Amino acid sequence: MGVAISGWRLARAVSMTGQLGVVSGTAVDVVCARRLQDGDPGGHIRRALAAFPVPEVAQRIIDTYFVDGGIPADAPYRPVLRHTLSSAPRLVELTVAANFVEVYLAKEGHDGLVGMNYLRKIELPLPAGCYGAILAGVDYFLVGAGSPAEIPELVRRLSRHEPVTMAVKVMGARSTDNVGGLHFDPRGVVPNPPPVAAPPQVLAIIASSDLATGLAGDPGSRPDGFVVEGPLAGGHNAPPRGPRQVDEVGQPVYGERDVVDIPSIVALGLPVWLAGAQASPEGLRAAISLGAVGIQAGTVFAYSDESGFDPALKQQLREGVERGDLTVRADWRVSPTGFPFRVAELPGTLSDTAVVAERQPVCDLGVLRTAYLKPNGDVDYRCPAEPATAYLRKGGREVNREGRVCLCNALLASAGLPQRRPNGFVEPPLATSGSDVSPVVTLLRRRPVDAPADEPPEHPLGHGYTAAQAVDYVLGTVG
Repeated sequence: MGVAISGWRLARAVSMTGQLGVVSGTAVDVVCARRLQDGDPGGHIRRALAAFPVPEVAQRIIDTYFVDGGIPADAPYRPVLRHTLSSAPRLVELTVAANFVEVYLAKEGHDGLVGMNYLRKIELPLPAGCYGAILAGVDYFLVGAGSPAEIPELVRRLSRHEPVTMAVKVMGARSTDNVGGLHFDPRGVVPNPPPVAAPPQVLAIIASSDLATGLAGDPGSRPDGFVVEGPLAGGHNAPPRGPRQVDEVGQPVYGERDVVDIPSIVALGLPVWLAGAQASPEGLRAAISLGAVGIQAGTVFAYSDESGFDPALKQQLREGVERGDLTVRADWRVSPTGFPFRVAELPGTLSDTAVVAERQPVCDLGVLRTAYLKPNGDVDYRCPAEPATAYLRKGGREVNREGRVCLCNALLASAGLPQRRPNGFVEPPLATSGSDVSPVVTLLRRRPVDAPADEPPEHPLGHGYTAAQAVDYVLGTVG
């Protein structure tokens, strides 16, 4: 669900229907800082920060980022420090508090369930983010984009407010290099933590039965359930398991080895949800017939009224879907992670080569940077979407730069939080979507219950739909 597309508003709306509403946990620290700089309309961020267990931390964040009335329209956002193996204490505080804020607001005023979704590949803020969500009473963690083997034990320890150390992949490092891991001590942020709560459930997002079997077979890595995600889902997808092949438009080709044996995963004795082109009554019934307990849906909610897409971009997406001419493709190259990433092709976004050519590369957020070992034994960070001179100086290869774009800045722009450069350039967005938009078409073309009797069945585009209506559609309670 991108950066802030499944924010607290959407998660809360879904949760209030009795389903599990899930907040995107990517770049939450930056999102919180920018919303405060926009003046915190409605006062929601400050209201949540007022409930944070360490008032001094909350006040420091407000003093640093809040701008009454918002920054001028042409002013740049104040930067947020980038995470490292030893992130600055103020950045760790912000990360804990920002994740607390999202979950607190998503859970506010009801007793429904709320989850937090993290990418295992974005590992540097992960322990601090998990802890902030735990402090706010999150019910589930959903973790994919890499093996989440360490997450169940990490969550259990954080729920007891214990220090944790998480292994971090450092490119070029060997076991003998002793680069250490990522250390996080909850009491460094919350010296007097609240009473210990039961740990949240952990759902592993996977794309193979082999990974599921391995995770379930070890008590330390055994999750509380699996989300089995197919290649048609939006955002990052698991790469094909066979030889790397592409079709005529450059999309990865999936084969028989990528067909997941759902019954074998169900047989492991843990609840299973299916994801990726499942968001319909038929998809839900098919999933249950295979032994799953339900489905995970993203795209149908990303187009809903409560999603965090910039309003103009959301309307552009909706219009393309309704006309039937929106192209969504899987791109091998666009993401610095190396994972295939589904891109909605729209003019004015980074799916447009002219827009890509206009943008000067800059890496000022660093969410997708990877750690690597320098010749002198120090750890540094690089990203194939950063300026070429910097990336190549750090030992990166030119071939890895081809086709990459800065997803960090682009996805924040998609959520209406674009950085403004000193030369007047505004960071362009990049929208992601699942390939199956048929549920969105159905909901956009539905006949509203209060429509005049003589109005055509296909209502003109513009009315949109709510998250609750999307839930009703998937459950088969509306046409």
